[in-house]
Amino acid sequence: MKEQLESVFKARFTETPRVYSAAGRINLIGEHTDYNDGYVFPGAIDKVIIAAIAPNGTDRVNVVAADLNEETSFGLNEEDAPAEQWARYIFGVAREIIKRGGKVGGFDAVFGGNVPLGAGLSSSAALESCFAFALNDIFNDNAIDKFELARIGQSTEHNYCGVNCGIMDQFASIFGKEGQLVRLDCRSMEHEYYPFKPEGYSLVLIDSRVKHELKDSPYNRRRESCERVAAALGMKTLRDATMEGLEAVKDRISDEDYHRARFVIGEKERVLAVCDALKRGDYETVGEMMYKTHEGLSGDYAVSCEELDFLNDIARKTGVTGSRIMGGGFGGCTINLVKDELVDNFVNTARNEFEARYGHAPVVYDVVISEGARRLE
Repeated sequence: MKEQLESVFKARFTETPRVYSAAGRINLIGEHTDYNDGYVFPGAIDKVIIAAIAPNGTDRVNVVAADLNEETSFGLNEEDAPAEQWARYIFGVAREIIKRGGKVGGFDAVFGGNVPLGAGLSSSAALESCFAFALNDIFNDNAIDKFELARIGQSTEHNYCGVNCGIMDQFASIFGKEGQLVRLDCRSMEHEYYPFKPEGYSLVLIDSRVKHELKDSPYNRRRESCERVAAALGMKTLRDATMEGLEAVKDRISDEDYHRARFVIGEKERVLAVCDALKRGDYETVGEMMYKTHEGLSGDYAVSCEELDFLNDIARKTGVTGSRIMGGGFGGCTINLVKDELVDNFVNTARNEFEARYGHAPVVYDVVISEGARRLE
């Protein structure tokens, strides 16, 4: 992919580019907890966005989206925002760097990748992280630290793409390490790496091919529910909320908000339980927590869909250790922790039964925990 993008760049532009990569991510457990200042447990994967980039000495940005066969050009002032949604991620990253006092000049770029769109693997965060890392290297001599690069990607979502997301996706894309998951405290930004090479188990993603757009979706309304409950509890977020506290304010909040908060409080505890289980090598407990998370996402948080629940049922039926929705919801993938000897039967059953029910087969991805944002030599 790197060589192909370099070839497209050299055919379209005159400069010699530098090439950068940033990864999509999986999240073993901890959904919708990041914007509640809770814990998450993600890792970068070997599905990436790669960009060839070079400064051009002007005040214009020219970008080719190789996979889409589209290109656009825009300036670097606020009023220059491009119309194309994919370009707004790049424009937003540049603007957020500038707003923080960093430097960004005109540049030419060609990008592409193999992070599946709409599958819950955070292709948008990979795109943001790739360009944030690159522009920091090219124009700022890496003066902006990695934490701020993650925040730049998050602010891009908030201010230019209409998604009021937490920090997890960008953090995982920037900070990922090969063969390691990272438990992130989204309030303090303290993080700890956990080796994740479970012997006898595989991580399998089943993409329902139900696509979702998080902008103007129920995603933002879930966050608003959490904020209302936190306010009722006299807290900034649900990070320190307890089930007892939630029950105490149940008559002051809507039934819908109660259920949203109940999921988040339970999910916070499940992340910590998974961390303890991994230290013991107890993957059965990890799997049990994954199933409980799916139940909560489908019931209390109501971000599942019929197709994802169907895949989760197949996982249970075929003896999969753990399975759940991954990502914001409303489509995308399930993440499955599967004993190696059961993988083939699970995958074949999922493909055949899903296609018989919905008229198309799901897509299966093998994932490897990989490196985060970096320059490719």
